[in-house]
Amino acid sequence: MIRPLILAASLATLAALAGCATTASAPRSGAAVAAYQDNIELAGGIFISYTRDGRKEPLNGSFTWKQTSASTDVSLISPTGQTVAVIKVTPTSATLTESGKPPKSAPNLDTLTAQTLGWTLPVSGLRDWLQGYATGRDGKRFVASPSNDNVITRDGWKLEYVSWQDDQAAVPQPKRIDATRIVLGEAVDDMQIRIVIRPQQQ
Repeated sequence: MIRPLILAASLATLAALAGCATTASAPRSGAAVAAYQDNIELAGGIFISYTRDGRKEPLNGSFTWKQTSASTDVSLISPTGQTVAVIKVTPTSATLTESGKPPKSAPNLDTLTAQTLGWTLPVSGLRDWLQGYATGRDGKRFVASPSNDNVITRDGWKLEYVSWQDDQAAVPQPKRIDATRIVLGEAVDDMQIRIVIRPQQQ
């Protein structure tokens, strides 16, 4: 029983984290967030609350994240330091590798999660979210800053930029991001994600 829950949590997190690549626009006038980068490496903590078989399941761990313009590589690490899952997403495929098991692949991450879990997560934007960008439900480009710190995305998530690495910096970087699934304007309990990004080493 424990192993399927770990896998479900891994895929839920990875689906949120390893979304499709998007083309960034220039920040709006006065926005404090830095320009979007195709190539980044990040690490931090991940905290998930989601409903499975009618029960609320809280899980947590840490992650490493490496992206280029052509791919996203994410590792999910348990609180005890064990790598639970590794996923690689490209424009044409998504591959999940668990320790001691053959890799599982699909044409995209939605298909992979549907095949593995039986349902598909509607999240595809965290390549943007981690850097303070999103596409709002009005289709316009959202750029986060300490004074402009929340948005409901086009695919139905409420993002809140709760804290910043240094909110007094000329270009502050996101530190904590809370994401809550929204349906008809109301929060629902099928999934909530909190991400805390560790400062990058200089």
